[in-house]
Amino acid sequence: MAEITIKEVAQKCGVGVSTVSRALNNHSDINPETKARIMKVIEETGYIPNNSARNLKRTDSKTIAVLIKGITNPFFSPAIEVIEDETRRKKYTMVLRHVGAYEDEVDVALELEKERRLRGIIFLGGGFRKSTEKLKSLNVPVVFSTIGAPLLDNESKAVFSTVSVDDMLESKRMLEHVIGLGHRKIAIITEGSEELSVGQLRLQGYIEALKAAKIKVDEDLIRFVNPNLEHYSVENGYRTTKNLIATGKEFTALFCVSDMLAIGACRALTDAGYKIPKDVSVCGFDGLGLGQYVTPRLTTMRQPMMEISRQSIGTLFDIIDEVSEHKHITLACELIQGESVWKPKGSRK
Repeated sequence: MAEITIKEVAQKCGVGVSTVSRALNNHSDINPETKARIMKVIEETGYIPNNSARNLKRTDSKTIAVLIKGITNPFFSPAIEVIEDETRRKKYTMVLRHVGAYEDEVDVALELEKERRLRGIIFLGGGFRKSTEKLKSLNVPVVFSTIGAPLLDNESKAVFSTVSVDDMLESKRMLEHVIGLGHRKIAIITEGSEELSVGQLRLQGYIEALKAAKIKVDEDLIRFVNPNLEHYSVENGYRTTKNLIATGKEFTALFCVSDMLAIGACRALTDAGYKIPKDVSVCGFDGLGLGQYVTPRLTTMRQPMMEISRQSIGTLFDIIDEVSEHKHITLACELIQGESVWKPKGSRK
C-alpha cells in the first residue's frame, strides 16, 4: 500500500488537516468522538500508527522557531543574526515569526507547532506571566530570551529557560546615575500593561531608586505609552512626551524604558523648544547602536544582546541534545554615558 498522507486521512474522516493534527498531538480542543474516528482511520490505514513513529518524525525534523514580540523594535535584529548563524551551524532550520502586541505568543507557538514539526522555541520579548500548563502542551524545549524569571515558581522554572538582564535592578542603576547628578524631578515613560512586563519591571526599578533617595514618587510624572500603538516605538515616545509636556508638569529629566521611546521623546522635546540636556536630560534603556548616532548621543543602559543571544540558542540546543536541564541566566548591563544627560539647571558650576 502506498504511504497515506495526512490530507487523505482528513478526507476519509470528513475533517480538516488541522483537526487530524490536533488528534495526533493529543490536544484537548477536539471532540472525543471526532478524535476516536480519526485515530481509527489512522490505525486502519497505517498512517503514523503509533506514538513511536510520531516521535520519530519529530526527532527527524531539525527546525526551531523564533517568535518576536515587538515588530518595529530593531533591538532584536542582532539577536536574530546570532541565533540564525548558530542554527545553521547545527544544520537546523529556523522559522521566524513576528507576534503582534495583543497576540499571546504561546498561543501563536501552539499553532506553529501544529504546522511545523519543531524541536524547540525561542521567545524574544513579551510578557512574563505564562500558563505553565499551556507551555507544557508545547512538548518542546522553550527559552524566553530577554525575559527574566523574577517571579517564577519552582514548577515554572522546571518547564522553560530564561536568559535576560535584571530589568528592575538595571533600571534602578540608571536612576541612581541620574539622581547622582542632582535631578529630583524625574519623569518616566513606560508600558501601562497590567501584565508583568519588561516595562513594568523597569518602572519598579525607577520607583525603588526614588524611594531609596527619599524622593517622593509623583504619579503625574509616570506616563504610560499609547496602548493602540506599537508599545516600544519612536512614534509612541514622541506622542507620550508631547502629552507629558502639555500637562505643564515640571521635570528636569526623563527616563524612557527603551531607546526607541527615548529617541521619540528627544524629538518631541526639541520640537517644543527644549534643549537636551541643558533644559531636560533624557536617558533610555537597551543600548541600540542608533542611540549613538542621534544628537545628542543617548545615555542608556546597554544590554549584552550578543551574549544573551548566544546563551539563549546555546541553552536551547543543550536541552534538545539532553546535555542540560532548564536553567535561568541573568547577565549585567553596561551604563553608556552619552551626551543626553547632565546636571539640572541651578546645580551646575
